[in-house]
Amino acid sequence: MFNTDDTIVAIASPLCPARRGIVRLSGDDVMDVLAGLLGGPVDLTAGRRQRAAIDCSAPIGEIPADVLIWPDGRSYTGQTSAEIHTIGSLPVLESMVQRAIQFKARAARPGEFTLRSFLAGRLDLTQAEAVLGVIDADQDRSLDRALQQLAGNFSRPLLLLRDQLLDLLADVEAGLDFVDEDIEFIQPHELRRRLDVIAATLESTSATLESRGESNETPKIVLCGQPNAGKSCLINAISGHDAALVADVPGTTRDTVSVHVTVGDRQLELIDTAGFEAVAGRTAATSDSQKSISEIAQRMTEQAIRRADVVLHCVDVTRPSQSDDRPIDSAGRHVIDVWTKADLQSPNDTLADVSAGGCLTSSMTGQGIDDLVDRIFSELDRTDRTDSVSVSGTAARCRQSLAQAAGAIRTAIGLSEIDEGQELIATEIRTAADALGEVTGVVYTDDILDRVFGRFCIGK
Repeated sequence: MFNTDDTIVAIASPLCPARRGIVRLSGDDVMDVLAGLLGGPVDLTAGRRQRAAIDCSAPIGEIPADVLIWPDGRSYTGQTSAEIHTIGSLPVLESMVQRAIQFKARAARPGEFTLRSFLAGRLDLTQAEAVLGVIDADQDRSLDRALQQLAGNFSRPLLLLRDQLLDLLADVEAGLDFVDEDIEFIQPHELRRRLDVIAATLESTSATLESRGESNETPKIVLCGQPNAGKSCLINAISGHDAALVADVPGTTRDTVSVHVTVGDRQLELIDTAGFEAVAGRTAATSDSQKSISEIAQRMTEQAIRRADVVLHCVDVTRPSQSDDRPIDSAGRHVIDVWTKADLQSPNDTLADVSAGGCLTSSMTGQGIDDLVDRIFSELDRTDRTDSVSVSGTAARCRQSLAQAAGAIRTAIGLSEIDEGQELIATEIRTAADALGEVTGVVYTDDILDRVFGRFCIGK
């Protein structure tokens, strides 16, 4: 079993230079460790957040810090805990960890703080995995999904279903206790009805899980780039009809224009945006109202990019310098460089960026449009896989456990149809309940916990 009696310590902030860094401690001897670091007993009457000087020993010496203390166990781990917020220098943080180890603490293993939270009943196992999902999330959608799981939205129906199984098991086993007295605590038809309800619930829960990686929202494909880069024409080419207003005048699109299209058997939302413009570079002749409209349009473009599943960065092939304006706020999103107006390209022109992952297209001739659509679908499929990976341990374990539970209930239904002994039916119901308990951690083994928490980084 896991030892939760000793005191653990680790750097809890990212392992990179920063203005602030965090060292986290948890365990019964936290106050003793802090006393060693502070050079004397901690005065809890001074409050749970205290300014202090931490002795990091030579050559660093004393370092100013804020010490946050949870002395009564009402912490993330359910134990006495503390955090030291100080200078974000890695040598300083590592020195504090080493000093804490000198005062009875032990270096934490990956995920050990969250493991202790689980063992203390502060989180169930799906919520613990959601912590990792929150840390790893690189898109709003995957973050929202992990936060919902952290809030218990995923485990709550499983716990309810397990309670139904345990209630049914109690009724069946009560009948076994009085088998000699010919007392039926649950009639055969009622047993079958409840088993059928549970089987249907397991089936619907499994179906929900299978669609878990798929968003209910139509994927958002945002087109961005300089004015007159061919974004609106590209939308019309992908959709197969005139869905967006097209003109040779730069700045025709002043706000975001959303078009829902069906391409093959998939739904897409194509979003046309205002072209990138440098507000500061406009002439004095530009009116304040025009500047205001342009600024609003730019903000709407930036917002659309942040919400995108895939970003198409459109560059006019006759003006390759536009490729330098690649959207800076696209971190964590799939960005495809799309070179437009290929029909206007000189035969002698070559574009290294196309071979490096871009798509050369012409909305006039249709060149490259099918390849671009295939690339969009490929990126969307990769996004779905990434989203499911953020809480992949939950999904994988849940599929296996639901299948095991469903199999046990089907066996129980079969036994009830041929009027087999209640002992065998009770065994199958317990198997199903234990399988669901493994998902949330109500029933667990060391091997399960090793697989779950071994994916965490140290300090979490």
